[in-house]
Amino acid sequence: MTPQPPENRDKDAGRWSDLSRPPLNAIALRRALVRPDSLWSALDVVPATGSTNTDLADRAAAGDLREGTVLVAEEQSAARGRLDRRWSAPPRSGLFVSAYLTPTVPLARWGWLPLLAGVATATAIARTAGVDTALKWPNDLLVTVDGAERKTGGILAERAGDGVVIGIGLNVSLTADELPVPTAGSLALAGAPHTDRDPLLRAVLRSLEHWYGAWQAADGDPGACDLQAAYVAGCATLGRHVRAELPGDRSVEGEAVALDADGRLVLATSDGVQQPVGAGDIVHLRPSTGDGYT
Repeated sequence: MTPQPPENRDKDAGRWSDLSRPPLNAIALRRALVRPDSLWSALDVVPATGSTNTDLADRAAAGDLREGTVLVAEEQSAARGRLDRRWSAPPRSGLFVSAYLTPTVPLARWGWLPLLAGVATATAIARTAGVDTALKWPNDLLVTVDGAERKTGGILAERAGDGVVIGIGLNVSLTADELPVPTAGSLALAGAPHTDRDPLLRAVLRSLEHWYGAWQAADGDPGACDLQAAYVAGCATLGRHVRAELPGDRSVEGEAVALDADGRLVLATSDGVQQPVGAGDIVHLRPSTGDGYT
């Protein structure tokens, strides 16, 4: 083998220095996932971008997007969550993926899409990474790290063009020193025996295709396609005393007792009212050392 010049060796060393985080192979992913009978019509992997959701939403607005288009980034510099929160992670340390969907079900049932994506992702993680993942309503993925619930991923659904962009962000191999906040987690910190992103991404997209197909076939009825039951079974919010922080600087506290047919969280408040919550931040409250909750 001909030795490489020092400058090339240095360049390759920088590219491959983190051998525990290999890059994704777009060609192999397309070969496995983009087929004539598949939901997925296109799949690209980019080294870095601001936000995969923003990129797909811009293309959808321009009318330049087919259903089933998937965009994956090895690194995101301006990733967004709900309420436009920003977060970032080291390159190749997680899954940063967005997909464009154009449901044919009644518009009133589109609110189930982020919940559907949560069920699909949690199912894929359990099967592929060997880590139990719970769902925090409406869009967070929780794992257990050192006995505590930690957020390891999230879902963001945005209307774009004639459809919806579903974004999935998942911390895979982040170490404790790399976490964006101390309350975050990763599959590695939760004890995942495998943190290879390639089979995990394939499993997530196949699971999303399965649940989306079932939901479409049921005309968006979450009960008929078992989506509602699956979400309830995996939801860590139900049965908990929570505070819902609502738009307009309002909040309501109560026990999360149900998920209704519209995907709303139903709270039983102290005054005997069952109040559905369709949007807002949910805080899981725990018993304090006093008489109340913290």
